[in-house]
Amino acid sequence: MTDVIKTPNYTDEMVEAMVADYTDSPSTETVATLAKTYSKSTRSIVAKLVREGVYIAKPRVTKTGAPVVRKAELVAQIQDQLGVSVPTLEKASKADLEALVCSITTMLER
Repeated sequence: MTDVIKTPNYTDEMVEAMVADYTDSPSTETVATLAKTYSKSTRSIVAKLVREGVYIAKPRVTKTGAPVVRKAELVAQIQDQLGVSVPTLEKASKADLEALVCSITTMLER
């Protein structure tokens, strides 16, 4: 039986250079440049940087540019403000939960 020698996708020198370049300038432009330099896809470069523990993901935002807020976070905020536990409140629509948080916050500020 013959032994199959697997060629690594990235050499140690490539990884060191990628990590150094990315930590100097952590941006999507740097990832695109690295992908072009090493003839790899941007997804491959991102995966390697994640594996090395240096990749910084972009924060998720909505279409309007506001940060993404999950319904569970809204429910937790409502429960904290009211001091009650209402786990089934997560079934309400996000718009209703946002209106409720706004209303409760306004009432508590008075």
